[in-house]
Amino acid sequence: MKLLFFILHLVLLTATVACSQNEQQQSQENNEPLSLHSHIEDLTYSIAMSDTSNNDKVVRTEEEWKELLDSGEFRVLRKQGTEMPWVNEYNSLYDEGVYICKGCGQPLFSSETKYNSRSGWPSYWAPIREDAVEEREDNSMFMTRTEIVCSRCESHIGHVFEDGPEPTGLRYCMNSAAMKFLPKDE
Repeated sequence: MKLLFFILHLVLLTATVACSQNEQQQSQENNEPLSLHSHIEDLTYSIAMSDTSNNDKVVRTEEEWKELLDSGEFRVLRKQGTEMPWVNEYNSLYDEGVYICKGCGQPLFSSETKYNSRSGWPSYWAPIREDAVEEREDNSMFMTRTEIVCSRCESHIGHVFEDGPEPTGLRYCMNSAAMKFLPKDE
């Protein structure tokens, strides 16, 4: 599995350099600024969409998580926090793309299953793959709920409820702070 990651990273690096050189040449001809960042996001989106068999667990110390995440992300992903409704980054975003885990980059949800639940948090009727997330019993807040964590790094993403639309009847109510959106460029 590590060999697969090495090969994927090597392909990503090679493609990034090739795109950068091509774009630099075109930019010099047209006097346009470079946008290497957009090429990297396109490649990351492609890899995320094709990543269907990665079950390697990501394990980090608390200090490593604190270095990787900002304080709000750390509170949500590692301390099972919940961000404020309505004012989070992805509640009203309906662009086409994929939402990946901020802790490890695993694809979690697709814009194809996103819907307006009117709850104030981004909601989906299914994860991108059944094994992308895991369920855990959550008995905090004087109630029993079903917590959703990333299956790769076990970061808290949100909760699932049985009041969603068909075809599943489920509402995966997620925290924007736990995910990064990768747009699908046409």
